[in-house]
Amino acid sequence: MGIVNIDDDLHDQMRKASTVSCRSINAQAAFWIKIGMLCELNPTQSFNEIMARELRAAGVEEQACKAVSS
Repeated sequence: MGIVNIDDDLHDQMRKASTVSCRSINAQAAFWIKIGMLCELNPTQSFNEIMARELRAAGVEEQACKAVSS
C-alpha cells in the first residue's frame, strides 16, 4: 500500500462524493480509480454499461442491473 498525493480541490470533491455515496474517502478514491481504469479499458462502453456488467459479475440480480443501465 502506498500514499497517493492529490491536490486539495480533488480531495474536497472526493470528500463530498463520499458523503453522498455513503463511502469512506478511501473507498470513494478506490471506486473512482477502478471505474476510471475500466472506462479506459472499455472505451466503447458507457459508464452505465460498465456498472451493470460489474454488478452482474458481483452476483446482483439482472433486474437491478437493467435499472442501472436505463
